[in-house]
Amino acid sequence: MSESWAGRVLEVVVGTPGHGGFCVARYDGRVIFVRHSLPGETVRALITEDTGGSFCRADAVEIVDASPERIAPLCPIAGPGASGCCDLSHASEAGARAWKAAVVSEQLRRIARVETDVDVETWGERTGWRTRLRLGVGADGHAGFHRARSAELVTDLACPQSPAVAYDGLADRTWTPGADLAVALDSDGARHVVEIAPPGSSSRAGGGARRAASSRRARRSAPRAHRAVVGSGRARQRVGDREWTVDAHGFWQAHRHAPDRYSAVVREWADVRPGDTVWDLYAGAGVFAAAVAGDAGSSGSVVGVEAGADAVRDGRAALADLPAVDLRAAPVEHAIADLPADPATVILDPPRAGAGKAVVAAVADAGPRRVVHVGCDPASFARDVGLYLSHGYRLEHLRAFDAFPLTSHVECIAALVR
Repeated sequence: MSESWAGRVLEVVVGTPGHGGFCVARYDGRVIFVRHSLPGETVRALITEDTGGSFCRADAVEIVDASPERIAPLCPIAGPGASGCCDLSHASEAGARAWKAAVVSEQLRRIARVETDVDVETWGERTGWRTRLRLGVGADGHAGFHRARSAELVTDLACPQSPAVAYDGLADRTWTPGADLAVALDSDGARHVVEIAPPGSSSRAGGGARRAASSRRARRSAPRAHRAVVGSGRARQRVGDREWTVDAHGFWQAHRHAPDRYSAVVREWADVRPGDTVWDLYAGAGVFAAAVAGDAGSSGSVVGVEAGADAVRDGRAALADLPAVDLRAAPVEHAIADLPADPATVILDPPRAGAGKAVVAAVADAGPRRVVHVGCDPASFARDVGLYLSHGYRLEHLRAFDAFPLTSHVECIAALVR
């Protein structure tokens, strides 16, 4: 194709949802990924990106024939050309759940060769659920959300994923250009705002600046200096009857209900028995380790591995009364060879990229009777499930959660048995 379609407006009928917050349409032999549409709709689509390949990207700028699942958008700053925060703000709850179920099913079928029905569970809150968010700061010093697939910012701080208190005062001042703002609401409702210096700035900051790399999702970039602007910068988070104190700019599940709900599922499916050895890989601050430690008992052991040293520090402090728990600070792929042999159960909650071939192979070689795998990306989750199947495991249970309402993101948990 010699002529770019960028800037053209095409009337198309959109089909199934794809992984990434769009529906798939076809026009003149090419595939178009159309954001802000719903399956079955006829829309006028503005082509926003065309690199000349077999597909291009577009925004639905006019709805010609609407889906019955279309609603008035719940996010005032999302939509064509606007913030990328809420790519399903225009879908009913039922429509959003069906969208996510279709994506998970398609990824499992295509990548893992698994045919299974998927029911995406909801926790009944579409707005106000988010307790952690990250904002960018533009050259003018104003904080905002990134536009979809862009470094540009939308500085209207009105995304309804977070309670309004999260944004209080943030738009009334200027910040360091190029910085990030991390906002955390802890379990007591206290707010913490941390300014994280622009990439490439000095990593020296009072109290140690390596905390910027403490995320369980383990960012590989150099540490960035930070300073607490509101609150202490150390958030108190409760799961069940246990409390953690963690960095406000480090990793913690964004949805207020997620740590409790995931812990209950992981504990049930892990089926840990007295005396068992358990591996908890990508353990963060040890939330899942705490959930199963009591079942392992005084004769068992739960060994957690986490790349973020600060998360391990916080986990050790929170779990000091659980002698069965041993949290180790190291990349999983490096530490796995030194873990205790013959684990009965292995729990994994890897970053968005998934565990991958080498880690899954090492887990399978250790021979646990059960694996409980948590995934926040349907494609990498399906790939990892397929790898377990190739090593002689079978998929026993699967649950999917609408843990990121108003977005196309979905969290999945699988139980696999030998």
